[in-house]
Amino acid sequence: MFIFLLLMVFKDLAKMQNEEGQNMDLYIPRKCSATNRLITSKDHASVQINVGHLDENGQYTGQFSTFALCGFVRAQGDADSALDRLWQKKKVEIRQ
Repeated sequence: MFIFLLLMVFKDLAKMQNEEGQNMDLYIPRKCSATNRLITSKDHASVQINVGHLDENGQYTGQFSTFALCGFVRAQGDADSALDRLWQKKKVEIRQ
């Protein structure tokens, strides 16, 4: 009973607020860009990669696209082909 009451008290205290005082989530999970699976906090094999955008002269424009890959994709050895496929699709979207 005591533990239950203690949990109820600390549940209200464990909220994160931004500078405006709005309540924010403590953890927002990412989704794998290749499979749309949730990347949990325990997936230590997952990576997030920023791919820089280049202009027609090959110079970096200061913009980038972010891709998240879960450990499942990396363990199967499909990360390279998945990232290539995602980037080809993103390049078409950027040009339009």
